Amino acid sequence: MTAAEPLVLDLAGLQAMLDALREQGRTVIGPKVRDGAIVLGEVAEVADLPVGYRDQQSPGHYRAQLDDATTALFAYAAPAQSWRRFLQPAKELLWQASRTGDGFTVTHPDPQAQPVAFVGIRSCDLAALGITDRVLGAGRDRGYTSRRGDVFIVTTSCTHPSDVCFCTSMGTGPAADSGYDLRVVEVCDDSRHEFLVNAGSTAGEQLLDQLPHAVAEPDLVQAAADAVQHAAESMVRAMDPAAPRRAAQYPDHPHWDDVASRCLACANCTLVCPTCFCGGFEDRTDLTGQTAERWRNWDSCFNEGFSFLHGGPVRADTKSRYRQWLMHKLVTWEDQFGTSGCVGCGRCITWCPPGIDLTAEIAALAEAPGGA
Repeated sequence: MTAAEPLVLDLAGLQAMLDALREQGRTVIGPKVRDGAIVLGEVAEVADLPVGYRDQQSPGHYRAQLDDATTALFAYAAPAQSWRRFLQPAKELLWQASRTGDGFTVTHPDPQAQPVAFVGIRSCDLAALGITDRVLGAGRDRGYTSRRGDVFIVTTSCTHPSDVCFCTSMGTGPAADSGYDLRVVEVCDDSRHEFLVNAGSTAGEQLLDQLPHAVAEPDLVQAAADAVQHAAESMVRAMDPAAPRRAAQYPDHPHWDDVASRCLACANCTLVCPTCFCGGFEDRTDLTGQTAERWRNWDSCFNEGFSFLHGGPVRADTKSRYRQWLMHKLVTWEDQFGTSGCVGCGRCITWCPPGIDLTAEIAALAEAPGGA
C-alpha cells in the first residue's frame, strides 16, 4: 500500500480506528455535541460524534440541529471551537520560584504531554496548526513544542461548508493536501455510508494496515471528489488576496470609523480564531512571600490593557485595536511568518455579536477613500 492509494472504511472500520488510537495510549479528541453546539472533546466511540447533526452559521448566528434525514458524522462546517486550546492551554504555568537560605530556586514544569489524536479536524484548522508551528514550534515555546510533538492527525474533508466559510480563497480547503496522517472523506447517501481514506504518513499507513478495509471502488472515489468539489463551489464568501495590502496603504481610511462604531471590542473573534496566540502574564506570590509563580493566560489585542505601557495603553480606542488585529492577521503576519494569519474558517464572523464580516470590511478598506 502507498500513501496515495485510496481505501475505504465502513462504520465498523472507523470504530476500529478510534480503538487502535486509544490502544496506542492516545487521548482521542474529536467533535461532539454539547449544550446545543458542535464542540471538541474526548471521544471513544462513533456514537460520540455529531451523528446526524448539521450547523447553521451566518454573521452573528450559530445553530447546531439534528437532521433526521441523515446519519452522517461530519455534515457540518468548522466546529464552534478551534483545536488550539489542546496545544495552547488558556492558562499555563511557566515557572515556580521558592526562597532558599541564600537566595531562591526556579523550577519549570515538565512540558511533556500525553500523546493525543485529533480526529475530524478540518483542513482550515489543519492549516492553522501549520501556521502556529511557524510561530511557536521548533522550541520557540517549550510547552507548545512538547504538546505538538506527538499528535496523530485524522483530517476530514469538508463537504458541508457554512455561509461564513471562505477557505477556498485562502488556499486552505475544503480538503487538506498535506500535514495529516490520515485523510477521510465521508460519503453518506441512501445507498451507502462509507469513508474514503488516504494515508499521508508512515504512521498513517501503519494504522490503516491494522484496520478492516477494502480498496476503494472508482465510483466511491468519484463521489468523494464530487462532494469536495461541490463544497468548494458552494462557498459564498471569498477574500481577494491582494485586498489586505491595498488596505494597508490607507491607515486613516474613514471606513475604520464605520467598523469601530459596530465593534464591541469583546475579543470573541480572537478567542475563536485558530491562529491567535497572544497571551498575558500573571505573577502570583503566597502570603508568606516564600514562593512565586508566573502564569500565562490567553489575552487579546482587543483588550485595552493589552497594549499598556508606562502611562497608559498605546491603542486606547476600538478603532485602533480593530485595525491592529486586522492588519496583523492579514498583512504583517506575512511579513513576520511568511503566511497569512487567516485560514478562512469564518469563526470570527459567526461569533461576532454584531456580525462584522472581515471579508466585506477588507474589501471596503481596500478601496481608495473618496474613490481616488
